[in-house]
Amino acid sequence: SDKITLASIGLGFQGTTVTMSFLARPDVQVVAVCDPERMSRGYVEWGRNALLNAERRLLGAGHEKWGEKDLVSEGPAWLIPGNRSSHGTAGREPAQRLVEAYYSSRKETAYKGCNAYRDFRELLDKQKDLDAVYVATPDHWHASISIAAMLKRKHVLCQKPMTHTIGEARRMAQVARETKVATAVPVNNPSSEGSRAIREWIEGGGIGKVREVHNWSSRPNCPQGVERPKETHPVPEGLDWDLWLGPSPARPYNPAYHPFLWRGWYDFGTGSVGNMGSYSFSGMFKILDLTPPVAAEACASGFFDASVEAREETYPRTSIIHLDFPARGARPPVRISWYEGGLRPPRPAGLLPEDDHFFQPGGANEGTLYEGDKGFILADFNGNNPRFYPQLEKPQVARQRNDPAIDQWIAACKGGPPALTNFELQSPVTEAYLLGCLAQRLPGERLLWDSANLRITNSERANRHVNPPYRPAYQI
Repeated sequence: SDKITLASIGLGFQGTTVTMSFLARPDVQVVAVCDPERMSRGYVEWGRNALLNAERRLLGAGHEKWGEKDLVSEGPAWLIPGNRSSHGTAGREPAQRLVEAYYSSRKETAYKGCNAYRDFRELLDKQKDLDAVYVATPDHWHASISIAAMLKRKHVLCQKPMTHTIGEARRMAQVARETKVATAVPVNNPSSEGSRAIREWIEGGGIGKVREVHNWSSRPNCPQGVERPKETHPVPEGLDWDLWLGPSPARPYNPAYHPFLWRGWYDFGTGSVGNMGSYSFSGMFKILDLTPPVAAEACASGFFDASVEAREETYPRTSIIHLDFPARGARPPVRISWYEGGLRPPRPAGLLPEDDHFFQPGGANEGTLYEGDKGFILADFNGNNPRFYPQLEKPQVARQRNDPAIDQWIAACKGGPPALTNFELQSPVTEAYLLGCLAQRLPGERLLWDSANLRITNSERANRHVNPPYRPAYQI
């Protein structure tokens, strides 16, 4: 068959949503799904019944009441004060039902059903007709599952952030290079029209030498800076909690971690920087031809108290991170500053009134600012809709087809060129923003980074987090 047979591993909101996009592709056949969660109605979705309504649209006519008995949203969910969402239903069984309903409704003659697995290791051992996997688990599982799949010679699409730790990013790139399978992280920034325009304007000298870049996000959108729960909850029926924890240290189950709320905890997530910086840093690396940083430092606030223990569990609610990158040929060193929790950089001189909303509370919540010695470029968070200062002239950028990262990955699976977000190219990008995450854990310290040796040269305490050990049962 010329179809790529694919398994989706991790079926929360994001995993289910992207799996639906694969179902709609005629060149992909979803043959299996996998998640340690059988089914939960507690997954966060961005709008009441957003996931269910998307499934009904995918299935089409005759499925207007799809899932009305057990998949309907249980109601609103407050993630953090001021951020209201709703609870949707996800897990391996709802995903299996969706895949089978979709292919059955299309009367696919080659369709033989969709297998559902609890453990990805069983999937990789038993699913003999598998070409590729899509990994959409929490961050702490990305590397182990991706590496295990690559060693089985499966193509891998891994959700952002690529890995949970810096050491994992280096290992994933190495295994991808050795196995020569098609890999990608589904972020579109390196190939977007906005990124091409910014790159051409900078390369043409439109704003002079770029020495500073500012990138700000409205996140976090889930709890950070909170205390570790002291109470123990029973593990929900249908959830393999030990498998969900996987390589991370064991702890009792609590709904403060799962579903969805894992992102702000050090053991499972990478905070706002890994969540959103994986997009923007990927674009900035491409635009500026960056190599790994040489230093990082952060200031942070919003911990539940002032003790050291308060900083050992979750990322802060508010922080600024500075990452220093070395010169590249004729290009000078660059400092990238990241802002989150409502913080923004100062307004640049000469800003036009129509762009002032980027720096106003309640205006544009996210953005990117490239500062050169002759002008600046202001753009959306992902580099889209760039504004060029001075405005005497604008770059003439040839319009090209904007191939999303997933399209590039599918083409690579079929023997085409590597995706622009393949694991080898994304490893130094991931290294950079994860070094920023590490700086958040040690605010006030300037960390000196030796990329060649994967080592922070001036802090043994920080080095513990560069390549932490896995629990023995979950080593790959």
